[in-house]
Amino acid sequence: MQAAVHDNSGSRTRKPWLMRVGIGLFAIGMVAVVAVFVLFAAGMRDLPVWLSAAAGVITPLGLGLGLVALVREHRSR
Repeated sequence: MQAAVHDNSGSRTRKPWLMRVGIGLFAIGMVAVVAVFVLFAAGMRDLPVWLSAAAGVITPLGLGLGLVALVREHRSR
């Protein structure tokens, strides 16, 4: 009995641009979330509004864009 081996080296596809933007925004948002936690743990109480907004808005925006790109890619197949 032989196992089927699939060679996917020739069918390498790039991620859609929307997925790349979503991953980038999510990563930036996660850096902001970590920064908020670290600064709060260090004793800072008055964190900048832009940092809190970035942590609260950019992270879910990136996740949403990534999910939209994933659904669009699945439907196009």
